[in-house]
Amino acid sequence: MMITMLVTYAGDEETPFDRDHWINVHFPLVRESWGRYGLVSAGGFFPQGKGAGLIAVGVVNFRDEAAMEAALNSPETAQVMADVDIVTAVKPQRSIVKPL
Repeated sequence: MMITMLVTYAGDEETPFDRDHWINVHFPLVRESWGRYGLVSAGGFFPQGKGAGLIAVGVVNFRDEAAMEAALNSPETAQVMADVDIVTAVKPQRSIVKPL
């Protein structure tokens, strides 16, 4: 059963966040790094307006929970997380969305 990981970044319009790098470098890295573990898709968006305190939301879909765990525990995850530090100093928060 497919599972979705939402990756959110809190902040406001003053919070440094490299949108171009996040979309054009980070997400291709995520897809390349985790594809072999059962990643189905990965992308992101920027909430409009004040965004309820969010400056970016990543949507990462995995084949199932085991695939997500395999990806997160893989050696490639260190590179994915290091790339986040290039995008922003904000530490992302993960939330898991499971279908009913």
